[in-house]
Amino acid sequence: MIYHVTYPSEGLHVKGYLSLPYGYQLPEDEVRQLLFGKFSSDTYPAVQLNTPLHTTGQDFTSKKWPVFIYCRGGIGDFGKVRTPWVEEFAMHDHIVFAPSYRGKDGGEGRDCFGGDDKEDVYAAVKLLSQLPFVDAERISIMGFSRGSINAAYTAHTQPNIHKLVLWSGVSDMAQTYEERVDLRRTFKRVIGGTPTKVPEAYKDRSPVTIASELSCPVLIVHGTKDVQVSYSQGEKMYNSLSEAKANVNFHRYEGLGHHFPQETHRAAISRMFEWITEGTGDPEAITM
Repeated sequence: MIYHVTYPSEGLHVKGYLSLPYGYQLPEDEVRQLLFGKFSSDTYPAVQLNTPLHTTGQDFTSKKWPVFIYCRGGIGDFGKVRTPWVEEFAMHDHIVFAPSYRGKDGGEGRDCFGGDDKEDVYAAVKLLSQLPFVDAERISIMGFSRGSINAAYTAHTQPNIHKLVLWSGVSDMAQTYEERVDLRRTFKRVIGGTPTKVPEAYKDRSPVTIASELSCPVLIVHGTKDVQVSYSQGEKMYNSLSEAKANVNFHRYEGLGHHFPQETHRAAISRMFEWITEGTGDPEAITM
């Protein structure tokens, strides 16, 4: 069951998607009550998008659940939360939350490609941690493509992040500027100039900058033929983490690009959740 929600971030009302674990459902009025003051309000009520075909019949509120935060890629009209991905993630016994970032899906503000919009993810983590049915010690976060900027900096800033996944992720924004000629005009407009003109702005959007300061385990997932975010960016982040003696794993996918074929994508998600749930003592969390 997925809900379109609104929550506060730096005085803005921003949007996101919250999913219960697969097979669980609650009456809409009960969900609004549970989320009230955080992801739902009288002005911006949580809106139910779908209902699961399969239901467990079990009491959702009888335990505290791990959370998986999915930080989308893209920017503005060229980026959106992929709700089918949210559904796939929810099949792994996690509450799933996907921030849209400011300025998207009717939210206030403007997406800054890993600038102030990082605050939207920080705010989500803090609010999720306060929900009575959330295990605040098991909040993991995944960033896809440019979402890796938001995810990595959230893991760096928020002390309770359990595990971090960087999937086809940007690690060096200056390198991205050089490689993505088609996006240079957008980068100059959104970020404020070129890497030469505003180097600190690019550095502040580069997860490799903080690699040595990340304390949670990190998983890198990348296809070797990715032409949107080059495989070398995944390698660069992995090497920086390894040099810092971090707990890091690398799932390389030979011959694959930015987006994987559906069957491989599902298998990669299962493999990712097996890594996330390692050592948690909760075997149910990796059940498909």
